[in-house]
Amino acid sequence: MSYQSGIIDEIPSLARYQYFNLKDESNPKLALQNLADIAVENNIVVGFGETLISSLDSEISNMRKMPEFETKNNGKNVAGAIDIPTTPNDLWCWIRGEDRGDLLHKARLVRNTLASAFEVDHVTDAFKYDKSRDLTGYEDGTENPTDEDALEAALLKSNQTGLNDSSFVAVQQWVHDLDTFEAMTTLQQDHSIGRDRISNEELDDAPESAHVKRTEQEGFEPEAFVVRRSMPWANETEEGLVFVAFGKSFDAFEAQMRRMIGIDDGIIDGLFSFTRPITGGYFWCPPVINGKLDLSAIIDA
Repeated sequence: MSYQSGIIDEIPSLARYQYFNLKDESNPKLALQNLADIAVENNIVVGFGETLISSLDSEISNMRKMPEFETKNNGKNVAGAIDIPTTPNDLWCWIRGEDRGDLLHKARLVRNTLASAFEVDHVTDAFKYDKSRDLTGYEDGTENPTDEDALEAALLKSNQTGLNDSSFVAVQQWVHDLDTFEAMTTLQQDHSIGRDRISNEELDDAPESAHVKRTEQEGFEPEAFVVRRSMPWANETEEGLVFVAFGKSFDAFEAQMRRMIGIDDGIIDGLFSFTRPITGGYFWCPPVINGKLDLSAIIDA
C-alpha cells in the first residue's frame, strides 16, 4: 500500500485542476474504476467529495463537507467579519505536468474517462512561479513539514480496508487584489505576511495579525500540521492562489482557518487585506495499490 505521490512530491511547473459533479441518475463505479487505472501513471492526484462517497453507499470516517466558516458574536455577524465560502464538488483531479501540451492531453483523458457519469463543473489552470512563490512575491509553504514529518502530517494510518495511506485535502481558490497589495508600503506588505520578502526571514516585530503568526502550526493544541501544495493561477482578468492542504484529517486545516478569521481572539489574518477565497471544498484521496488507485474503501470488488 502506498500514497498518491503528488501529495508529497515537489510542485510541478504546470497544473490543471478539474472539478466534476455526478450526472443525474448515473452510476459512477465503472468511470471511477477506469480513472483508477490511469491516474497514478499520469501524475494525477484524485480526490472524492463527501456527496460522491455517500452516493456509493459508502462512508469514510471523518470525511465531511467543508463548513461555512464565519465570525460571529452572540450568533450575529461581526462587522467586517470574514466569511469563507464552501462550494462542494463530487470529484477533484489535480493534473500535474511540465509541458502545457502534455497537460492538455492528460486533462482530455480524464474528461473522456469520466464522461459517462460525470460533468465538468469548472477548471482552473495553475503554474509554478519562481521557486514556489505566491504572486505577491513571497515564498509559499516555507513551514511545510518534510520527509517523515510530511508523511505523518499528510497521510491517514488505519487498519481498515482501503484507508491506510489515504489523505484528506482542503482546496480553495483565492483571488488576490494585487493593485491593493502593491499600493501598500514594503513594511505593510511584510507585516501582512510576517516575513521579509527578500530574505524570507520571519519578522519578530510583525503584528499578531501577520499570517505566519496566525497559522504557526506548532502554536495550536494539538499541533496543526498540514502539507501545503498550493500554486498560483491567473486568467484574463484575475489572479491568485489555489490553496491545497493535505492532512491525515481536516482538523488542522479547520484550526488554522478559525484562527485566520478571528474566531479564537477577534484578530483577522493580514492576508484578508488583499485576498479572499471564492471556492472551497473537501476531498478524500484514496491510497495506491499495485500502481493504481485503491477504491476498495468505497467500491465493492
